[in-house]
Amino acid sequence: MADRTAPNCHLRLEWVYGYRGHQCRNNLYYTAAKEIVYFVAGVGVVYNTREHKQKFYLGHNDDIISLALHPERVLVATGQVGKEPYICVWDSYTVQTVSILKDVHTHGIACLAFDLEGQCLVSVGLDSKNTICVWDWRKGKVLAAAPGHTDRIFDISWDLYQPSKLVSCGVKHIKFWSLCGNALTPKRGVFGKTGDLQTILCLACAKDEVTYSGALNGDIYVWKGINLMRTVQGAHGSGIFSMNVCEEGFATGGRDGCVRLWDLNFKPITVIDLRETDQGYKGLSVRSVCWRGDHILVGTQDSEIFEVVVHDRTKPFLIMQGHCEGELWALAVHPTKPLAMTGSDDRSVRIWSLIDHALIARCNMEEPIRCAAVSTDGIHLALGMKDGSFTVLRVRDMTEVVHIKDRKEAIHELKYSADGAHLAVGSNDNSVDIYGVVQRYKKVGECIGSNSFITHMDWSTDSKYLQINDGSGRRLFYRMPSGKEVTNREELKLVQWASWTCVLGPEVNGIWPKYSDINDINSVDANFNNQVLVTADDYGLVKLLRYPCVKKGAKFKKYLGHSAHITNARWSHDYQWVITIGGADHSVFQWKFVPERKSKEAVHIAPQETLADSNSEESDSDQSDVPEMDSEIEQETQLTYRRQVYKEDLPQLKEQCKEKHRATAMKKKERAPGSGVKLHFIHGYRGYDCRSNLFYTQAGEIVYHVAAIGVVYNRQQNTQRFYMGHDDDILCLAIHPLKDFVATGQVGRDSSIHIWDTETLKPMSVLRGFHQLGVCALDFSADGKRLASVGLDDNHTIVLWDWRKGEKLSAMRGSKDKIFVVKINPYLPDKLITAGVKHMKFWHKAGGGLIGRKGNMGKTETMMCAVYGWSEEMVFSGTCTGDICIWRDMFLMKTVKAHDGPVFSVHALEKGFVTGGKDGIVALWDDTFERCLKTYAIKRAVLAPGSKGLLLEDNPSIRAISLGHGHILVGTKNGEILEVDKSGPITLLVQGHMEGEVWGLATHPHLPLCATVSDDKTLRIWDLSPSHCMLAVRKLRKGGRCCCFSPDGKALAVGLNDGSFLIVNADTLEDLVSFHHRKDIISDIRFSPGTGKYLAVASGDTFVDIYNVMSSKRVGVCKGCLNYITHLDWDKRGKLLQVNTGAKEQFFFEAPRGKRQTIPATEVEKIDWSTWTCVLGTSVEGIWPLINEVTEVTAACLSNDRKVLATGDDLGYVKLFRYPVKGKYAKFKRYVAHSTHVTNVRWTHDDSLLVTVGGGDTCLMIWAHEPEGHREFKQCDSEESDIESEDDGGYDSDVTRENEISYTIKALSANMRPMTGVKPHLQLKEPSVDERPPVSRALPQPEKLQTNNVGKKKRPIEDLVLDLVFGYRGNDCRNNVHYLNEGADIIYHTASVGIVLNLTTSCQSFYAEHSDDILCLTINQHPKFPNVVATGQVGDSGDMSATSPSIHVWDAMTKQTLSVLRCFHSGGVCSVSFSATGKLLLSVGLDPEHTVTIWKWQEGAKIASRVGHTQRIFVAEFRPDSDTHFVSVGIKHVRFWTLAGRALLSKKGVLSSIEDARMQTMLSVAFGANTLTFTGTISGDVCVWKEHILVRIVAKAHTGPVFTMYTTLRDGLIVTGGKERPSKEGGALKLWDQELKRCRAFRLETGQVIDCVRSVCRGKGKILVGTRNAEIIEVGEKNAACNILVNGHMDGPIWGLGTHPSRDVFLSAAEDGTVRLWDIPEKKMLNKVNLGHPARTISYSPEGDMVAIGMKNGEFIILLVASLKIWGKKRDRRSPIQDIRFSPNSRYLAVGSTESAVDFYDLTLGPQLNRINCCRDIPSFVMQMDFSADSAYVQISTGAYKRLVYEVPSGKQVTEQSQIDRITWATWTSVLGDEVIGIWSRNTDKADVTCACVSHSGLNIVTGDDFGMVKLFDFPCPEKFGKHKRFLGHSAHLTNVRFTNGDRFVVSAGGDDRSLFVWRCVHAPH
Repeated sequence: MADRTAPNCHLRLEWVYGYRGHQCRNNLYYTAAKEIVYFVAGVGVVYNTREHKQKFYLGHNDDIISLALHPERVLVATGQVGKEPYICVWDSYTVQTVSILKDVHTHGIACLAFDLEGQCLVSVGLDSKNTICVWDWRKGKVLAAAPGHTDRIFDISWDLYQPSKLVSCGVKHIKFWSLCGNALTPKRGVFGKTGDLQTILCLACAKDEVTYSGALNGDIYVWKGINLMRTVQGAHGSGIFSMNVCEEGFATGGRDGCVRLWDLNFKPITVIDLRETDQGYKGLSVRSVCWRGDHILVGTQDSEIFEVVVHDRTKPFLIMQGHCEGELWALAVHPTKPLAMTGSDDRSVRIWSLIDHALIARCNMEEPIRCAAVSTDGIHLALGMKDGSFTVLRVRDMTEVVHIKDRKEAIHELKYSADGAHLAVGSNDNSVDIYGVVQRYKKVGECIGSNSFITHMDWSTDSKYLQINDGSGRRLFYRMPSGKEVTNREELKLVQWASWTCVLGPEVNGIWPKYSDINDINSVDANFNNQVLVTADDYGLVKLLRYPCVKKGAKFKKYLGHSAHITNARWSHDYQWVITIGGADHSVFQWKFVPERKSKEAVHIAPQETLADSNSEESDSDQSDVPEMDSEIEQETQLTYRRQVYKEDLPQLKEQCKEKHRATAMKKKERAPGSGVKLHFIHGYRGYDCRSNLFYTQAGEIVYHVAAIGVVYNRQQNTQRFYMGHDDDILCLAIHPLKDFVATGQVGRDSSIHIWDTETLKPMSVLRGFHQLGVCALDFSADGKRLASVGLDDNHTIVLWDWRKGEKLSAMRGSKDKIFVVKINPYLPDKLITAGVKHMKFWHKAGGGLIGRKGNMGKTETMMCAVYGWSEEMVFSGTCTGDICIWRDMFLMKTVKAHDGPVFSVHALEKGFVTGGKDGIVALWDDTFERCLKTYAIKRAVLAPGSKGLLLEDNPSIRAISLGHGHILVGTKNGEILEVDKSGPITLLVQGHMEGEVWGLATHPHLPLCATVSDDKTLRIWDLSPSHCMLAVRKLRKGGRCCCFSPDGKALAVGLNDGSFLIVNADTLEDLVSFHHRKDIISDIRFSPGTGKYLAVASGDTFVDIYNVMSSKRVGVCKGCLNYITHLDWDKRGKLLQVNTGAKEQFFFEAPRGKRQTIPATEVEKIDWSTWTCVLGTSVEGIWPLINEVTEVTAACLSNDRKVLATGDDLGYVKLFRYPVKGKYAKFKRYVAHSTHVTNVRWTHDDSLLVTVGGGDTCLMIWAHEPEGHREFKQCDSEESDIESEDDGGYDSDVTRENEISYTIKALSANMRPMTGVKPHLQLKEPSVDERPPVSRALPQPEKLQTNNVGKKKRPIEDLVLDLVFGYRGNDCRNNVHYLNEGADIIYHTASVGIVLNLTTSCQSFYAEHSDDILCLTINQHPKFPNVVATGQVGDSGDMSATSPSIHVWDAMTKQTLSVLRCFHSGGVCSVSFSATGKLLLSVGLDPEHTVTIWKWQEGAKIASRVGHTQRIFVAEFRPDSDTHFVSVGIKHVRFWTLAGRALLSKKGVLSSIEDARMQTMLSVAFGANTLTFTGTISGDVCVWKEHILVRIVAKAHTGPVFTMYTTLRDGLIVTGGKERPSKEGGALKLWDQELKRCRAFRLETGQVIDCVRSVCRGKGKILVGTRNAEIIEVGEKNAACNILVNGHMDGPIWGLGTHPSRDVFLSAAEDGTVRLWDIPEKKMLNKVNLGHPARTISYSPEGDMVAIGMKNGEFIILLVASLKIWGKKRDRRSPIQDIRFSPNSRYLAVGSTESAVDFYDLTLGPQLNRINCCRDIPSFVMQMDFSADSAYVQISTGAYKRLVYEVPSGKQVTEQSQIDRITWATWTSVLGDEVIGIWSRNTDKADVTCACVSHSGLNIVTGDDFGMVKLFDFPCPEKFGKHKRFLGHSAHLTNVRFTNGDRFVVSAGGDDRSLFVWRCVHAPH
């Protein structure tokens, strides 16, 4: 029998030949120790050139492709490729891992760079978005991430002179990044005219914002800021791949083979052309340079490393060589010398010296080489080529002996025979040719018969046979040299093989895994001397196995290093080394072979650290010598904790179901019952699959868990208190070293860990988001700060947490097999151990990862428990065979036999240990496990009299042990908790059923007792009175599912699972009688009421048998059911049976014969039933939940007073309903305690207790019933019903608009006007007829524009500066006006600007960093953060790119950005709020889940995030005194949240405490003292909540919706604002006392019919109000005086804009039907006129004395400015007037409308305004009109992108281009025409330039567009895509833009933002 273990010898990597130069750059550096660091394949190499030694870093598991050196030059960061690639930071001196960064990138990590301090590391991924990520690498934490670019990024660098700035470059781009908060914001480099837009390959940063970059064409581009300043042309002949900066200057290397050195100002110093040097060659290409002092390192494309000394630059040293691009397949070793020969697709053959580690010869061939062989005398080297030929060279001088081509396909294998006489050549032509060596390689034979290509060959020792393998997996034998196939296998039995390199055959069966037919092993070579075999495969693994290995799936040792496939592996001639070659990584690895005797001595050498272990896990195949697995452990490892439905999924399922049930929901529903229940006591402890889950707390109580409950048991008082934060089975429990906090982990799809306080039972922290399926082990560190957890996912992930912060510190895959225990080292909290199935690992933390090493123990046993000993390196673990293993570091020192059967628990004491095992013995040991000091056997005989129950059996399996208070606490597998006194007596404290489901439950008819029967084959009687104990237990021969007391309580009937049942004496539990009439399970059993004459027995085979109890005979059988029977009930008379079946049928049978009856539903309700436990029928219709597809109601029980029905269901809920439960989906109270399904519920005889049993959780729970009336507000543990009432408190148009508005980002806006046709910049120009000769004798062209009222010299405008904004966003945003600086300033927002208004000077200042509309604003009220403001904006998807939604935190006075938080709230951020300390920020998103997120805004770190609600949340605010509590309100939603660690816990508001209260849409929130919360509703009521329970309603606080509330911090008064009509008593603004009892109302004197307040804020004696009508008003508290501070249009768009011809005032006309006059110097609104209809356009007459207004209904009005009286009005059109203009001579009025017409009116004819003419044939609606200076022509721009010119007043079209060219225009507002073609930008496919205006000087044109940009161009602008400056601030859709007189200002009008921006013009100097 061959040995099945892995071989004891091993391999050690000694040398790697090669360097990765292909597809990588900047990967070669000098370390501080002057060693050279680089990488090849998956290995980081540190090469000491002076000593010619290499060290290896083996922490990666795939190709490394990027490398960065820390500024101190000791640490190295490397990034790899792969599906889940990670970054390792490692020490180049010790080659050990310092940190692992993972879980962000996919595909691979393309670039890495450290910042100047070395604190941060930036990485770039290879994913489609080229994600850029900034890490705090020591912690392994991501600080920021953003999509990098749409195309590849080649290089990234930190700006070493400016903090938080980075530069990245790549395909056709360069980007300059700034890091603020968690946001990386890019600005693209502007190439401009200085250089071509092209790919940038490398870069380096210098002082003063200068960046140097190397381009693809060989130029160097020099950037200043983001602009290209200059280029250094032809720095290299072609692409510059690498740029390195050092103290002396810069070094660059390019594809032209040159290295150039530059000084610090980038002046050239010298050039080194490597192609011209001795070692150089044509095509040499430099990929990496590093300049240090006088040495330069150069890495080339062809895997060479040169070292150049600067003063001797013509003689570079070649210090490393390797094969170049192309696969490397050929490998041969010399038969007598330490030489290896390799040949590759790069056509070179190379000879390496294994002693000197150097290349000693190289020769280039004509063809790619695929295989090689050396003749046995070492003289000839044969090479097989890819083209089917082979060549033989002399080894001595590499001269050719012969070249033969007999085949067309590649030669894959050739071998010389052992006697050297023949050469066998195998080709892909499916044949092997035999050549005679001595006959000058004449062909002497041919082997045919293979039907696939030849892969491997071996000769026999006598050279008479050849065996081959082919690609189809066949193995063939041939006689030599003839080549005849051997078919008779007998003659091969004695053949000895000279070598074994075949992958098939009995000797090497073990190299293949079991049950696999794959052929991914490329090469094998046997070492006959040491009987080991080396294999090389496609996964980059080198494996060492025993030879021969006959059984499949043999054990092995594996070694990583090569990245992808290894093509060949060979032993050297003396078996000292193994040589392996990689295909794609074309590297040659040389491994030292360490035989067994040597490896014994090498034990003290630390094993080379790898992340994947060398003693591999996969090889745990069938070890024959592994002991049988213990049955208990076997059971446990097979448990799956998967659920059909996780509670996390319920909200979604409910939403889906709600759609179906909208109709039923409208019906009026019965209220939930008035009474409730409260968990009182639980019988049960989870011991059957958990260990070490039982502890003493600080206060001497006992804490453990069962079902979904953490239990704190007081043994003196025999009472229990419960932690109920979990919603599914708890699987593990750990106690904090101070014994006051406990951590528990549960089952769940995203399972959580709760850390809670055993005194207050409140969660301190909840850890989520990492473990799938469940958490199976936990441990606190000795300082209590860290917590380690292990998940139940397939990899048993291990996570290390900072639990208070809720932060994940590190994580790593643990093991494929189950892990039972994790322990943190008490002395070094960075180290931990895990133990489990065939698993013992020692871990240490490295950044975001953990590095694990296997325990060194020969064969791996299954470990059940482990604990650290008295020093940091001692570990003691208990095995499944009863041994204790004693470890030092990771080496097994010795084992001690401790128990018979597995050791389940071990506990360390100050001096010694205590262990417990399956044998039921507790043993005390000394501190070295040398002596067992004492043993305690757990037996019934030693049970103390005060025990609360009975031991089921002697020596139960012990699963948990804990010490304290002079006692040993023991938990058993049978669910018992025992306390062992040191002197021997044992007290039983708590017990429950053992493993198996509990279904049977019966309560005694008149005593506080109940009986249970379970699948664990026991029947138990429990005392429900305060003594809470098990009174009796009896073992049954089978498990049971039901039981029932007789009406007198003397007898107890029990139904068993085999179809039998018995009746026992209820006191002694002795048999009275038993029957066995059925085969299937007995599912329910019931005595008839009264005397209990009959017994009904229901079985799974669809029958109910009726027995006469007195005569013990069966008297009837009820037939006719189609499915198994689930429930039975008798009527009061004992004559009628009600039956439910599994198919949801309801039947009635008459006793005693069992005749079936049909009873109509109406009659069923009238029948007086003795009990009701059925779940079907109209009287309980409402108990079935919405989502009944996934959940069954399993049990029900009606209280004896017939008022309350209790039910249990498959999701573990106990619910109470008001009986009868008519109508679907009734309201209920719901309680969570059981984990999965509740199998039965029963009320006690007096309804004082409810008893429930859980199926899988084996618990018996006792609930105290709290009847109506005596309820203080303790209802915290019940939750409300599934369906909210549909009436949400009414309808309000403002609320609906706010809820339904969809915010899109500006970049996606489409055109505002319904345009048709081709855009101007895409139209083809018709060539004009008379292109004038360049020197023309004609008159000079007239001015395009009449330049009027401008000074003597015309100056162009250089820039616009935002000066004023008229507008406030009040119509769909709230709580967005605040006081700053004690009321001296106010802050608000509109469009995308934050505005600070000084109330004394009326000056505005702006925060303009937002890229899109601001939706919410809040200020930080903590004195430490004065004037800190947070604003949230619109965004599209939350992909962290620049268009993602973001929150800016900024200083209101300096306008400096303090932090930018990019968020995943796709859509936008709709609410922000600071916490009490000001350090946390809460945000709510507009995404479909309405996510709630909490940030540490200063760090930019997201702390917690959770789905908020399915519908819109309007506001979420922190309690003013808290950093952990906040409230959110929204559409039918109010939730009370708690931040615990990184988790958000929430409770819905409970309404049922107030009659007829209904959940309505909540709009606002305010806070009072003592956990009071006030929420304002849509109906005008205000709800008052205490904690999360509604305590009263302030009815009609306002008559309409209460939109806003404000809590004053200094005196607690509350301001509310709502929507109501102003009246004498009431107003839309009220000031209340702290309890919201008394109030004072204020009237806002705005003159509106209805006031609608959207924002309130209270300062000193003043209240600030923002209204829906865009006013901001200050109201005095004393005198109620109103002062309007800000005015704006309330509805938009603002279409009309007219500037006064001589004064700095302007008019605006908008959709809201008002025309307003604004004064720029006074910064205010002077007047407004209500027109009663939406206005579209407005224009001043040339003198400024009249104003013409065009309306949406087709009417136009002329007003006199002085009196605002109407001079005249007219309506000749039925559709909107788009533009209206006075002619410059004031004679004509032109009116353009949507009806594609322009009408002319003669004003000299008086105010009756008769039309004198109109322009016809206009192709589409009119947009803009301009008169010529002489009033003779008008130009019209239309919706078809056409510009037309007409004569005035005749209305004739002018088509002659030459005539049009001679016209001088009075104004120019057209966006069309050749003169302005340049204003149209490239990206206007969906959107348009909407408006334009040429300055009075005629030198500039300013435009507005659908993207909300104002742009300034030169005029005229005839070239496409003209140069311009752009100004941001408006929302999407600008409607109009105008210059004021004298070009002093530009006014722009917004569509979406209803705001007017006034920009000051900055003129160029003279």
